[in-house]
Amino acid sequence: MEQSTSIARNGGMLVLGAGELGMAVLRHLAPRCRDAGIPLAALVSPRSLEAPTPAQALAHGALRAMEVELLPFDLAARDSAGLVALLRRFDTVIGCTGFVAGAGTQARLTRAVLDAGVRRYIPWQFGVDYDIVGKGSGQPVFDEQFEVRGLLRAQQATQWIIVSTGMFTSFLFEPAFGLVDLEAGTVRGLGSWDTRVTVTTPDDIGRCTAAILFERPPVADRIVYLAGDTVSYGQLADIVESVTGGSVQRELLTDARLAADLAADPADGMAAYRIAFARGDGMWWDKEQTYNAARGIPMVDVAAWLRMHRA
Repeated sequence: MEQSTSIARNGGMLVLGAGELGMAVLRHLAPRCRDAGIPLAALVSPRSLEAPTPAQALAHGALRAMEVELLPFDLAARDSAGLVALLRRFDTVIGCTGFVAGAGTQARLTRAVLDAGVRRYIPWQFGVDYDIVGKGSGQPVFDEQFEVRGLLRAQQATQWIIVSTGMFTSFLFEPAFGLVDLEAGTVRGLGSWDTRVTVTTPDDIGRCTAAILFERPPVADRIVYLAGDTVSYGQLADIVESVTGGSVQRELLTDARLAADLAADPADGMAAYRIAFARGDGMWWDKEQTYNAARGIPMVDVAAWLRMHRA
């Protein structure tokens, strides 16, 4: 145990979660870690190893082929002491779990990382600019993410990197979110047609995150912005028309309409998200001022994503 701890403390990396984003990060990290002689591991649920679904079995096989160690741990069990002991092995931890273990997951993980004395941490902040959104936005998830930033800034022992990416590009076309209905030929705007949103694909996030971790001089204690694209809802409608070759019906969901929808069903998480992404502030940034633009890293924009995924 002492030997493996020593090796890990000399540069071992742990990715928390092997879902869509975790797998993307691992795919791009694995060759870099292998070339540098750095151990790489992924935290997965014990059940996914004991009784994997076909998709999990496939993912685990791919990870083993990339020489990624699979570490079982149940985050939902809230075993803080066990989590701290596991994290203590690693030099760098990258959070890719989202909120699958429930509210409070990201704050709890951050406290465990700090208690374990991890040297470098990328928390699950692959989203909007929570500094601008602030606390009291009406989104409990956003409040927790703002709290995570406070925990990291209040200490100096663990270096941190926040990677702000906007929403996943695919979320623009998620039926439950209700922005783009390709079958009906409808595009909905939130708040106003000029309101903007930044989006990035998980694969592009994985590629850039791996590059950021191997930057020289190292990136530390700062926010790094990525953007596959930044578009207004009006531009989104234009893109859908251009790619599909047909006109779309445009429906604007005003702030009053969005508030009424949430009041009618306060438990509707998507209604709450629509309100959040109607605000504009903190939901977008200029893609020309991003890490990927500065490094000349090609990214998938909204039009390219739609062309790739059109049925």
